[in-house]
Amino acid sequence: MPLIFGDNKMAVYSIVKLSELEGAKRIDAEYYKPIFNSLKTLYKFNVIKLNTISDIAYGTTPPGGIFEETGIPFVRSQNFTTGMINKAEIVFCKSEFHEQNKKSAIRPADILFAAVGGTIGQIAIVQDSIDEGNINQNIARVRILDSSINPYYAGLFFLSKYGQLQIFRFVTGNAQAYLNSFQIGSLKIPVLSKQIQNELASCFKKVEDFVENSHSLYSQAETLLLEELGLKDFKPRYEKTYTANLSDAFSAHRIDAEYFQPAYEEVEKYLIKNFSAKPIKKLSFIEVTTGQYSEKYVDESEGMPYIRGTDLKNGTINTDDLVYISPEDQIESKKAKEGDVVVTRVGTIGLSARVPKECEGGTISDNLIRLRFDQQKLNSYYLALFLGSPLGVNLMIKNSRGSVQQRLNQETLKEVIVPLLPLSTQQKIASLVQQSHEARKRAKELIEIAKRAVEIAIEKNEEEAKREVEEAIEEEIK
Repeated sequence: MPLIFGDNKMAVYSIVKLSELEGAKRIDAEYYKPIFNSLKTLYKFNVIKLNTISDIAYGTTPPGGIFEETGIPFVRSQNFTTGMINKAEIVFCKSEFHEQNKKSAIRPADILFAAVGGTIGQIAIVQDSIDEGNINQNIARVRILDSSINPYYAGLFFLSKYGQLQIFRFVTGNAQAYLNSFQIGSLKIPVLSKQIQNELASCFKKVEDFVENSHSLYSQAETLLLEELGLKDFKPRYEKTYTANLSDAFSAHRIDAEYFQPAYEEVEKYLIKNFSAKPIKKLSFIEVTTGQYSEKYVDESEGMPYIRGTDLKNGTINTDDLVYISPEDQIESKKAKEGDVVVTRVGTIGLSARVPKECEGGTISDNLIRLRFDQQKLNSYYLALFLGSPLGVNLMIKNSRGSVQQRLNQETLKEVIVPLLPLSTQQKIASLVQQSHEARKRAKELIEIAKRAVEIAIEKNEEEAKREVEEAIEEEIK
């Protein structure tokens, strides 16, 4: 006896035999939407469930949610990018905590599933450069134990549309977006030949190389910046107790202790004396504007990018999770241009990015401040790097306001000083940042090719998938 499921809004119906109701585990219409019919393609292969070939574990967060500046890498789903972990943004936990939670320890080739909330379905394959670490409770760690499945292939499979559709199918219809261990264990993976699995693994390794190179180049740019400013080994003196003149408090319209921390004053005096650093408000060629608030998102095909603080990664805009708003809802003065520099003004203050060409014409959100300026006088890559460096972030924190939640506004950002190195020096620093961004871009392109190769192997044949991967790697080597 067939059951008929329908969607009244779209007038889409699917007819499912009672015998096909997945053992009667699910009878909600969403689970049997026509979009999931393509998953039947998997059954032309030997298909196995994850819980038969892997160990699955969830993490936990250190007491009080307190992290360390050094120690054991601690991964959260917000650290997922380009199919792996963004090392530039991870925090750390104590060794004692790590030892107490060995069950959720991670190592290279583990597959991490974002299992809760807005990031659900995102996947990261632990790269070789993270030899150990741990995860929070919003992540499921999957460790492949069966030699018939290459773990890098498995990670790429779950990044592909066939893996993502399975995840989406489990989440659809649930009151709260959450993937439990039973659902993750029920995910199916086709057993492709060892040859194509290894080809795909090699492709991922190339992606990893690009990401590591990007990270290295960005670190070189930060080091060169500090060297040129003579601050590579500079250690500001953070005082526990200090005094300030009442007249200075009245002049600055500030009475909070953090503003008068001698360490900030020491850095500012040094930069002003040695590099003619000036507050942004005295650089007449810089225009400062806040963004606009919007929650009316539309499909990518119908809208323009809406850039939020969460999209700022590695000194640029990460386009992986952009949302879009209708052109009719855009405010002209809040639009972004390539080369604008944006900084976060609430919450995590000081995240900074240069707006890339892909986001030209998009809109900045109200949690960002935009700096637009004459790029003949100031290099945009250099400014984004300086503001996003620990030095720039500390100067922005100094000028932020708020007792419960720190925040910057246009006027307080204008108080932040910027050292104007010679344009030739700015360009040297910018060149490293550009190379870093290019390496990350190539990594993203290659991971997309790898995902598509998985789909080609499933939909067509392995030979065509193999050619796709080999041609891509050969092109990258050139």
